[in-house]
Parts: sequence; C-alpha cells; structure tokens
Amino acid sequence: MNFAYTETQQLIRKTARKFAEEKLAPSSIERDEKQEFPHEAVKELGTLGFMGMMVPEKWGGSGLDTTSYVLAVEEISRVDASCGVIMSVNNSLVCYGINEYGTDDQKKRYLCDLAAGKKLGAFALSEPEAGSDASNQRTVAVRDGDCYVLNGTKNWTTNGSTADIVLVMAATDKSKGAKGISTFIVEKGTPGFSVAKKETKLGIRSSDTVSLSFVDCRIPVANRIGEEGEGFKFAMTTLDGGRIGIAAQALGIAQACLDASISYSKERKAFDQPIATFQAIRFKLADMSTNIEAARMLTLNVCMLKDAGQPFGQEAAMAKLFASKVSVQSALEAIQIHGGYGYVREYLVERYLRDAKITEIYEGTSEIQRIVIARSLLK
Repeated sequence: MNFAYTETQQLIRKTARKFAEEKLAPSSIERDEKQEFPHEAVKELGTLGFMGMMVPEKWGGSGLDTTSYVLAVEEISRVDASCGVIMSVNNSLVCYGINEYGTDDQKKRYLCDLAAGKKLGAFALSEPEAGSDASNQRTVAVRDGDCYVLNGTKNWTTNGSTADIVLVMAATDKSKGAKGISTFIVEKGTPGFSVAKKETKLGIRSSDTVSLSFVDCRIPVANRIGEEGEGFKFAMTTLDGGRIGIAAQALGIAQACLDASISYSKERKAFDQPIATFQAIRFKLADMSTNIEAARMLTLNVCMLKDAGQPFGQEAAMAKLFASKVSVQSALEAIQIHGGYGYVREYLVERYLRDAKITEIYEGTSEIQRIVIARSLLK
C-alpha cells in the first residue's frame, strides 16, 4: 500500500490548513462560546471547492478522491471541529447520497448547488426512539397521488436549522420494518416543515444541532431517492462513507491536542527545566503520536478501498472506532500535560476534549461500530 500523498493531495492539505489558521482560528473561541454558526466560513469553503469534494465536476463538485477529502477535513477540524462536521455532513452524507443514488433530475436540481457550496445539506435519520436502532422509524410518509404526506420528528440533525435541503428517512410501510423505509429530499420552506429545538451542547458548539418537525408536509414523488423501501439501505450505506469523515474529524482534534502539548511542554518549566525533558511527559507525547499515526493509517486504508470501488464498511467502522477513541484519549492527555491550565478556557485543550467526545457517539456510537466489525468477521 502506498500512502504517499500526490501533489494534488499535498496542495489540498496546504490550502485547508491555511484557510483554517487564517479564517477559522481567529473566531473559533468566540463562536464556541456564543454557539454561532460560521456562515461566512462555510461559504468560503464552498468557494474553495471543499463542500462537494468527491462529487464529479459535471455536477458542480471538485471531482477529488477520498484521501483529499480526509486531508481537508482533518486540517479544518484541527482548528475548528465544528466546521469540520459541517463540511463532513454536506460531503459524506448529503452530496454522496444524492450523487450515488439520486436521479439526474435530482442531481441537477440539488446536487450542483450543494457541491458548489451555494446550498447546505442535512441528513435526518435519528429520532427520539430511533438512534442506534435506526430501523425504528416513527416518521411516516403516506403516498397521496403525486406526493407523499410526511409527519414526524427528527433529532440530533447537524446543519438542521441552516440547511437548504434535508435528506429525511421515513416509513412508507411500517409493516415491513427496515424494508419499509424510504428517503426523501425535503426543501427548506416546505409548508409544515419547521425547526423544533436547537440543542445546547457540550462541544462542537458553533455547528447547529436541532430537532426537526414535519406536519403534513407534502413532498413530491420526484423527491424520493430510489424506490420505496430502499431508504434504510441508503442510510446505512451512506453512513459507511460518513464514518470516514468523522474519523478524519477525530484525527484533526487529536493532532491539535498533540501540537498543543508539544508546544506547551517546551515552554512550561518545572524544577528549572522545560517539562518536555521529563520522561513522563515524553512518554505521553510518544504514545499520543503513535496512536494518532495508527488511526491515520486506518483512515487512509479505508480511503484507498473506497476509491478502488471495494467494500469498505468494516474498515470504515474500524477507522471511526479507533480514531474517535484516540481523539478522546489525546484530549485527556493534553489536559493532563497542561495541568491546571488545561482545565480552563484560557487554553484550547479543554475545548478539544469537549469536541472530541461526540466523535464516539454520532454517525454510529462506538458500540455500534463494534457490532458492524464483529458482524463482518462472523458472517
């Protein structure tokens, strides 16, 4: 396996890092405290081609590979994990889903603007009683002529209040369970569609996470993705790709923890010498770096499989499981290295811990990743 980056990939990484440090870093602390969505930054990400990176140029995207996408998400998340997940959802879930399963008409109407960053997308699968058990959909869509009438509630929807387009999973035949779920493209402004609640969160606070309400929303049949009953398969397949984005986000946070710890340990003195000279600190840094590199290799491996058209579900689960664990561990170690300073907001490492934790929960909890991996091993 050759993980050497191409010139294009190196340029993508350099561009993403420059954007993150110059455009995101100055406002990241304030946005975190005020829970402010980075509207202008997201528009600029679209201008850079980072909101539809793997979408073919024909449909408004950048036509890049998965490795380029992962490098960009990691660099953005290293500075601002909130922007990282906004970018990940639009790329991995929304654009990917429409590009892979949508009709040419749906791609013309929606994908082009999503990939170009002119519009923003969200992915609505989770419900009050359908989190890890995603097949337990209470949201229903009843066929009525050339439309479906959509009723229900969705929880934990990233980009939900700012999105122009939401991919919504709903039961079209509850008697069939998972095989009775379908996917619909719902536009912002559709009568009966509203934002019900914005969550106040521990981390990734400048990304919006909301509940959505659908009351007698009439959705054209032309906005159904695929056939009736294919929605659960669509959601699970799309989430496989989404886990790559979350692994990249976790990597970015972990790398930020290591960078901050190295810098602080060189500057902070104890007993008349930098704490970087102490073996206890050096071992922590060595372990952090080794684990991050291992997580990166798992993530690059799944990128290679995906781009080669090979099955990658098990490997995506492995990458997401391990990278998210490494992210949380790295944040805890960074706080420990910083001592009391790590526990206060004057230093960024406390935010890294708050941001890291969600990577073990969304787009499939760590427990769900283990189920996916074990199922693949035992089939």
